[in-house]
Amino acid sequence: MRTKLLAAAVAVAALGGASLEALAQTKPDVMVAQRQAVMKLQGKYLGPIGAMMKGAAPYNADVVALNATFLENLARMPWDGFDPSTKGEKSKAKPEVFTDTAKFKAAADTLEAETAKLGAAARAKNEAGVRAAFGGVAKACGSCHDGFREK
Repeated sequence: MRTKLLAAAVAVAALGGASLEALAQTKPDVMVAQRQAVMKLQGKYLGPIGAMMKGAAPYNADVVALNATFLENLARMPWDGFDPSTKGEKSKAKPEVFTDTAKFKAAADTLEAETAKLGAAARAKNEAGVRAAFGGVAKACGSCHDGFREK
């Protein structure tokens, strides 16, 4: 334990005058890759719930609760990856992401709010609540993709 603590102290000392801001900077291409990874994970966890809502898979409250909780957390993650420095990077983000930032922020806030409703209903094992909340999540996803994502 003392060895690890000593190693950490040496590492901090070795950084010397490096500012925390400089250490926290992320390259634009990395931010794009990270936000795309979050979006893919959102699809991974939304898909099985959608299949259950359509009757293509049997309803499993435990799977829904787990997936909805992951979605709730993932919905908060991609937004810092839409930094203006990523504007020129290859992605499917429409220019409106960077020009109509208030509308984009509202879309992000809507997704976060709708996934929170879904997560709460799912953890309460309330199938009717999940069915009602799922529509809001699907609508929030579609609305943002329609307005801010190239086809």
